[in-house]
Amino acid sequence: MPLVIGLMSGTSADGVDAALVQIEGSARSTSIRLHAFHTLPFPAGMRQAILAASDPRTGTVDLLCRLNVALGEVFAEAALELARKAGISIGAVDLIGSHGQTVQHLPEPAPLSGYPVRSTLQLGEPSVIAERTGVMTVADFRPRDMAAGGEGAPLASYVHYVLFGDARRTRIVHNIGGISNVTVLPGGEELAAVLAFDTGPGNMPIDGAIGRMTGGQEAFDKDGARARRGRVHQPLVDELLAHPFLRRPPPKSTGREAFGAAFLDQVFVRGAALGVMDDDLIATLTAFTAATIVDAYRRFILPRHPTVESILCGGGSRNPTLTTWLRRGLPEIDWHVCDDFGISADALEAVIFAVLAHETVCGHCANVPTATGAKRDVILGKVVPGRDGWRWFQKRCRDPEHSQL
Repeated sequence: MPLVIGLMSGTSADGVDAALVQIEGSARSTSIRLHAFHTLPFPAGMRQAILAASDPRTGTVDLLCRLNVALGEVFAEAALELARKAGISIGAVDLIGSHGQTVQHLPEPAPLSGYPVRSTLQLGEPSVIAERTGVMTVADFRPRDMAAGGEGAPLASYVHYVLFGDARRTRIVHNIGGISNVTVLPGGEELAAVLAFDTGPGNMPIDGAIGRMTGGQEAFDKDGARARRGRVHQPLVDELLAHPFLRRPPPKSTGREAFGAAFLDQVFVRGAALGVMDDDLIATLTAFTAATIVDAYRRFILPRHPTVESILCGGGSRNPTLTTWLRRGLPEIDWHVCDDFGISADALEAVIFAVLAHETVCGHCANVPTATGAKRDVILGKVVPGRDGWRWFQKRCRDPEHSQL
């Protein structure tokens, strides 16, 4: 059974999550065992460089070029450190799957020289990862789905279906990272019945406001304490809920382009005009995130699936103020956390890219067209051989256990 490392850095851009996973089988017969998980914080100045690269006003070509390689080095260090913490040689690892760091995600077609262009950009050069670790690396998962007419996101849906699908119950796997996204898994249905989309902002506006208020000394609202102390300004919440993305029907995806620095600039200006500052602003942004999620459930999910259980994961699942307001807004939902199913809520995103990389080298399509809007199923990712070249892949293809691949 192969050992695979999954690497992930989300829109919060606070470090690299690394998960060491043993994978048995593939496709619907996939089962996993999480051996180790580790988060490597970004070195000083790198988060600021990522945020600068993500902003069209400051994302210069030379910064993007250098940051791509520097992030490859950090992702490689995360894999090497995880192997050390797990007490194994990196040579025992068969495969690495790296999501990279998204700096732009532009899924809406825009004309360029006569071409209707959908585009996305994830940095973290996989050639650097493969060279530093010696391990075959799969990366850059989103563009193939976009080339097939999809939005390139959400990509987690396939793995959610494999790991959490149930023969009877309809489940929602709900990741609240920088952006909030859901995968709806109808009980007993095939992959084509899956619904998945970004609901809108998750932690991103909250984290951004905390960073600005503290001059970068704090990166997030620990335990939701500031939001709990503050008072929600409901008129400002109602104004923010007019954002056009929130009313768009799925499939849809979003990112820092819609809810990042420019959005936060407007929030701070409007907040100052209304006298909403400090903890009150954090409470208001937390209430806004909760309200966007409640609205998405009521608008797009519950009319089709009135009885569901929702499995929370991601950093937002650790914010008791946010989750309390979600439970209050959606009392009919049976709420769980990912940990209840044997996978750490912190580790799940990295686990997903370990499984997706494994599906790639097995030759399996792993996008979900009903989630991304792609015209067809496609094999995701780009493969960079390790020091052994293709030998591990060729051995796997000759293995009778995997002769069906």
